[in-house]
Amino acid sequence: MDLALRGRKALVTGASKGIGAEIARRLAEEGCDLVLAARTAADLENRARKLHADTGRIVEVEAVDISDGNQVIALAQRHGDVDILINNAGALPGGHVLDIDETTWRQAWDLKVFGYINMCREFYRAFKVRGRGTIVNVIGVGAVMKFPWYMCGASGNAAVAAFTNALGGESHKDGIRVLGVSPGPVATERATQVLTTAALAGGRSPSAVAHCLPRIPLKAARTSRGPLRFPERGEQSACRNPNSAVLNVPDTLAFSRL
Repeated sequence: MDLALRGRKALVTGASKGIGAEIARRLAEEGCDLVLAARTAADLENRARKLHADTGRIVEVEAVDISDGNQVIALAQRHGDVDILINNAGALPGGHVLDIDETTWRQAWDLKVFGYINMCREFYRAFKVRGRGTIVNVIGVGAVMKFPWYMCGASGNAAVAAFTNALGGESHKDGIRVLGVSPGPVATERATQVLTTAALAGGRSPSAVAHCLPRIPLKAARTSRGPLRFPERGEQSACRNPNSAVLNVPDTLAFSRL
């Protein structure tokens, strides 16, 4: 697939593993040079070496904490030539409102909600000067689902979705495209943690998650209907994606040329 991205430069947050790492790989395969951002330098360095070896693209790394606004400002100043910003960093915890204290809730939102807002602000500023640029916010299907075991995540993702809609409402006047992507469950370490919390909240054993994960592929798009559910005791796996139509990471960028 040719998305006409060759020669562009993209910055991907949360790029050391999971969805962010897969997005980075696909962008490199499409000919983008990359800036990989996450908190763990060693993981980023390993990812960068492999991407460069596999694709020949220039891959820079930035060990930064997106929840720190000052680090975001410095990051944008170092990479003002980026064409595409992919906001993907975030670790919203699972649990009921009674299970998550204020400190944990605020720390999670500092990364996923305020981190996205600050990244958008600083890179939008640079894009506006140039008259072009693309921002993609990876949000999460929890923004539109009634998951009582994912209240911090559902409300945080809903906030990011509303912010993305508002930011993109007239961004075309500045030559900037603002997109939001809410993938369904993807078989990552993060998804396993959230689903395990959900299983425990529903009185299930964590082993119920093992029945779901093989049905949630990372390598191919999957379309299904119905709510996400765990198998009843003694029942075989019946896990389904919560979207009526889900495109997982490798096919997400096929929606449009960036």
